[in-house]
Amino acid sequence: MVKRPFDGLLASILLLVVAPLLAVAAVGIRLASPGPILYRAPRVGLRGRLFTMFKLRTMHVEHGAYRSAITAHHDPRIFRFGAWLRWAKIDELPQLCNVLRGDMAIVGPRPEVPRIVQQHYTPLDWETLDVPPGLTSPGSIYNYTHGEAMLTPDDPERHYVERLLPLKLALDLVYVRRASWRYDVRLVGRTLWAVAGTVLGRRRFPEPPEMPAAQELLEHHSTAP
Repeated sequence: MVKRPFDGLLASILLLVVAPLLAVAAVGIRLASPGPILYRAPRVGLRGRLFTMFKLRTMHVEHGAYRSAITAHHDPRIFRFGAWLRWAKIDELPQLCNVLRGDMAIVGPRPEVPRIVQQHYTPLDWETLDVPPGLTSPGSIYNYTHGEAMLTPDDPERHYVERLLPLKLALDLVYVRRASWRYDVRLVGRTLWAVAGTVLGRRRFPEPPEMPAAQELLEHHSTAP
């Protein structure tokens, strides 16, 4: 398959480009909060296979009693420098190593926490696991630009699985069914545009062009016998 070698080559080039930024981020994390630089997150990948996804650590090691798998706005576990890393999506850059390892692709449905997959995925949602998970996708872009408003600090996980997760998965299912290299290039461009807009202060973004098809999928699934 052509996509896998291309993703590996692109990930290698990008890792070289962002290496200085990762080094600065590593020093900042070490100064901001005791603990490891990397966070190793168990995730569900291609055909349900478990793998370890790498991220820059943005939370304190000691979480106290707060144990939600979903991070809401002003989550008390996030230290200040970590919040900035998340806001600029710099914390996701170590996943380029996952692309090199073959766990992930540049573009593909975002990998989910195993417990949420086991407890909340429908048979339709499992179709998103027919392709490798990716760094970006329609669902992950929507989560970045719109997801925060759909979660509340009191119970972010419940709001995530009830409101955001079904829509995010439907958007990614649209991608799975329409996947092409041209579509991948457009999604990379849309991701860069969303991150740049956020960093420059933009707070409102249009709904993704996949939204009508995603809503149609959800409506059809909810009325199916």
